[in-house]
Amino acid sequence: MDDRAGQIAVIFVSQRTQADADGYDRAAQAMAGLAARQPGYCGIDSVRGADGHGITVSYWADEASALAWRDHPEHVPIRGQGRAHWYRSYQVFVTQVTRGYAWPRG
Repeated sequence: MDDRAGQIAVIFVSQRTQADADGYDRAAQAMAGLAARQPGYCGIDSVRGADGHGITVSYWADEASALAWRDHPEHVPIRGQGRAHWYRSYQVFVTQVTRGYAWPRG
């Protein structure tokens, strides 16, 4: 685990609809790849349960990088598709990481 202290964490908590799972998967993969190429990108963790509840945390070097990703011209229309088709609801929380630790087995 990288030291994330000082990074900006954008926490996206969502509930998926049943609509267009293939389209959603393609868009999610494309956005993950695009985000990874953005200045200030530091990583991502994402999980989704069988019930459609998901949590994605993207990490950014600073607030400006996180805002630039939010406003990226390819990201904006995908968010619109998410609201129209793929999400029943979502919440976004933006915070600065003050500390963290990891515990690996073995």
